[in-house]
Amino acid sequence: MEHLQNEHNNMVSHTIRDAVIRDMPGVLALIRELALYEKEPDAVEITVEDLERDGFGDNPAFHCFIAEVDGEIAGIALVYPRYSTWKGIALHLEDLVVSEKYRGKGLGKALLSEVVRYGKKLGVRRVNWEVLDWNEPAIKFYEQHGAQVMREWNVVQLDEQGIENYLSAL
Repeated sequence: MEHLQNEHNNMVSHTIRDAVIRDMPGVLALIRELALYEKEPDAVEITVEDLERDGFGDNPAFHCFIAEVDGEIAGIALVYPRYSTWKGIALHLEDLVVSEKYRGKGLGKALLSEVVRYGKKLGVRRVNWEVLDWNEPAIKFYEQHGAQVMREWNVVQLDEQGIENYLSAL
C-alpha cells in the first residue's frame, strides 16, 4: 500500500490499497468509463455481482488495486496470473484506469508501481498488458516507465459468438 502527500504541480494526495468487495460498484463505474474512452460504450457486459463473485471467492480470478482520493475511487488496476511458455509465471494487467478528472495527477504511475511491486512479490518474470495503438498518451507513459510496446503483435480473441461459431464449425 502506498500513501502519497504531494503538493507539487498537479499531484493529489491519494492512497493505493487493495480493493474490497464493497468497492465493486466503483470499480464497475471506472470499467464503464474506460469502455467509453476506448469507443466501446456498449461492450461492458459484466455486473457488480460478477465482480464480487469472481474477485472475492475461495479462488479469486483477479486482484484489484484502488487509487483513492478523499474517500472516492479515482482509479483502479485489475490484474490476474498468467503463464508464459517462454518465461513462466506472469502477471496480466487487464485494466489500469484513472477517472478523467484525476488524470495527470500521479495516480496512473502510483497504480502501475503497485502492480509492479505486486508482481515482484509474487515472483513473476513478466508483467504484460495491451494498449490501443491510437492511445499515444498511454503508450508514451508506459515507454517512459521502461515498458516495451510491442507494436508488431496483434491481439487475438474469440468472443462468445466466436466460440460458438468455432465449435459449430468443427
